[in-house]
Amino acid sequence: MHNNRDLAAAAPEAFVLDDLDRRILEQLQRDSALTNQELALRVHASPPTCLRRVRRLTETGVIARQVALLDAGRLGSSLTAIVEITLDVQAAERLDEFEQLMLAEPAVLQCYRVSPGPDFVVIVLVRDMPAYHALAHRAFTAHANVRNVRTFFSVHRAKFDTRVALPPAAPAA
Repeated sequence: MHNNRDLAAAAPEAFVLDDLDRRILEQLQRDSALTNQELALRVHASPPTCLRRVRRLTETGVIARQVALLDAGRLGSSLTAIVEITLDVQAAERLDEFEQLMLAEPAVLQCYRVSPGPDFVVIVLVRDMPAYHALAHRAFTAHANVRNVRTFFSVHRAKFDTRVALPPAAPAA
């Protein structure tokens, strides 16, 4: 179980963004393949300024990484499962152990420790139901510390977005 102090201690310190940082991040969240020249035009800044800002945002960890988003259905994986997992023992080392197992599993797209309720919520993407059953046995039911697994299968995805809402601008002094 987490208490509010644990959650606050785990939260990183907020990075202060100015208007140009916000414009750059909005554009990159829409299309991270923009060239520096294209980005500079869209945010109304010079290319050298843009390059410096993107480097700073990357070095400070605001930009964690740039990726290509793939259409999993076109690649043969079409079954999304949202899985709640409750462990028998919730000691920190046992939670860490299960989390490491999820990190190593390629079909697990997201893994969250949650409170209250189950210990973890895991988002899984697999080819089909036999692939899910193999994953469930390998990663969940064969694990001695797993007490309960409850799975929800997606029948329709109404929204999927990777954008992060940016904090509002600080009021002008």
